[in-house]
Amino acid sequence: MEQKKIKIHPAYIAVWASVVAAGHLIPTLPIWGTGAAFSLANILSPLSGIFFGPIAGALCSAIGGFIGSFVSPIPPMLGPFTFIIGTVTAFTTGCIAWSKWPPVKVNMEGSFVINGGLIVYIIGTILWFTQSAGRNFIWLPVVFYGLGFIAMIAGFFLADKFFTSSKKVLKLPAIWLSAFGGLIGGATVGNFFYLVIFNPPAVDLVRLIVVSPLERALFAAAAMIIGVPLLEGLRKIGLSVGPDDGVTI
Repeated sequence: MEQKKIKIHPAYIAVWASVVAAGHLIPTLPIWGTGAAFSLANILSPLSGIFFGPIAGALCSAIGGFIGSFVSPIPPMLGPFTFIIGTVTAFTTGCIAWSKWPPVKVNMEGSFVINGGLIVYIIGTILWFTQSAGRNFIWLPVVFYGLGFIAMIAGFFLADKFFTSSKKVLKLPAIWLSAFGGLIGGATVGNFFYLVIFNPPAVDLVRLIVVSPLERALFAAAAMIIGVPLLEGLRKIGLSVGPDDGVTI
């Protein structure tokens, strides 16, 4: 199948980046053991990748996240560099939702595609094990990253079919799978910084095995609830967004 050539108007990026930046003004849940908090932007970042694809979506979250770190009422965990997590989230989500868009292509008696989301998970897992606390506690990446990996693989096979289906209700699981896989992809980077900065005891990491997947599942559900009406609403006013309606030239 011919892969999609994605070209998003810069105005789309500017407007959605502003929305992501504004999302930092609304805290939602505290981040365990950091004194920081999640915000509405954590729900909007996966939608960046779903609406505009991996590259344009990542750019939306990068710009919006950087600006948002300066207006957030609660100091973000990494200060102005917190945008890195949202950027990786948007990129990974976009790679899942726009599954026919691979950033890496290897020719092996034909064409073998390595999806960018898989690369994020591989790098994120390696980063975990570069830290002594991570090497001493392998269960968080096994369980947490494992759940995200399963969602990502399911998304690779199902999201494109669900987004292009005539049954609009299938967009609900398509967005949830893409967002859940993307949010955990971003968390692989956030967790690395968490280990570096806080060097948490094992007891905190045990709690995160339960807390972290539930948080991302809730954020993915919120993205699903917000995302489906937005997809339909934006199209009704003439904007091309989403993997089944993105600008292809």
